[in-house]
Amino acid sequence: MEKHEIIDEFSLLGGPLHRLGCRFGLVRGRAGMVPLGLALGWVPWIVLVALAFIEGIGQQIFSLSMIGGHVRLLLVIPLFFLCESILDPRLTSFVRTIVDSGVVPRKELPALESEIARIGRWKDAWLAEAICLLVAVLLSLIGPQLHLSGSTASLDPNRALSDLNLAAQWYWIVCLTLFRFLMLRWLWRLGLWCYFLWRVSRLKLDLIPTHPDYAAGLGYLEVVHAHFTPLIFGLSALQSASFAEEISTGSMAFEAIYPAIAVILAVDAVLFLAPLFIFSTKLWACRIKGLSDYMAFASRYVSGFDSKWLGNPPTPQEPLLGTADLQSLADLGNSIDVVRNMRWVPMSLRLVKDIVLAALLPLVPLLLLKYPVAELAEKFVARLTGL
Repeated sequence: MEKHEIIDEFSLLGGPLHRLGCRFGLVRGRAGMVPLGLALGWVPWIVLVALAFIEGIGQQIFSLSMIGGHVRLLLVIPLFFLCESILDPRLTSFVRTIVDSGVVPRKELPALESEIARIGRWKDAWLAEAICLLVAVLLSLIGPQLHLSGSTASLDPNRALSDLNLAAQWYWIVCLTLFRFLMLRWLWRLGLWCYFLWRVSRLKLDLIPTHPDYAAGLGYLEVVHAHFTPLIFGLSALQSASFAEEISTGSMAFEAIYPAIAVILAVDAVLFLAPLFIFSTKLWACRIKGLSDYMAFASRYVSGFDSKWLGNPPTPQEPLLGTADLQSLADLGNSIDVVRNMRWVPMSLRLVKDIVLAALLPLVPLLLLKYPVAELAEKFVARLTGL
């Protein structure tokens, strides 16, 4: 198989749901999954609202205690598919980068081809999504008995939703089951990506310690994982909505949010940063070997430079002014600095900042529950005017 065929085949898009979306015209190429997400999220929401108004409880369905249900359907489900749309081309670009740059040497291409073929079979298999759907259905059946659904008014069938009748049944049986299925489906694809990275790390890679990305040629992985931010934002928005529900119903104090934020950041780190540590062993070994090789090379070069230009007497064969030896000495120092500063995880502080921002931004509106804007504005004006 030619190199371009290997590159073009790698994708995490696929499976029965993807094929169904293609059949109905809701998937438009590799970067057009958003219409499918809108259909899966907004159509059930419209039915839920219609049932609520038919039963005469439209005001209740739009109360703060139901915000979690709206966020799930209107925001998080579309973000699932938006993330797929923008992430998948980056995955292909990563494979293209490590092949074109020689990080995966030619003798390892057959092994890479085998891994891509394996991922292709697994992502297209119906069994994985069938298991995800089965688990989602089981959670909906046993969730109330095991208290898996929380205790807020929008999620507890023994509280406010017990009066919704058909709307409650639609939310519990269809909407919540669909959301859980899509979330499990995403976890499956994230697991496939982690497995692929692990298999790539097992290849005999040609890592270059002086690569300017400070990750021996694997720096594009940071770009890939930066495109998980829509998913991180969606999951954090769901947590924020759940907190708003519990605070509004009095089942949770506002101060309980602070330790929960630490848990959210820890979970995001495990899901979206921890996979990058798969290459840590190889990158650390590459850095150690690079320092050893380049230090030895630098010693030989500096010895020759001293003998030529600083010997007693010096024996240069060219004028000092304009000699390339000085520039080469500076370039060698820069190369050693690159090796010395090489990261043993292919990510920088910028990726961490992006993930933290995506996780914390949806939590900011919760401040309105403790510090109302109107009250703050009134106090500000009063202090400003002295009234």
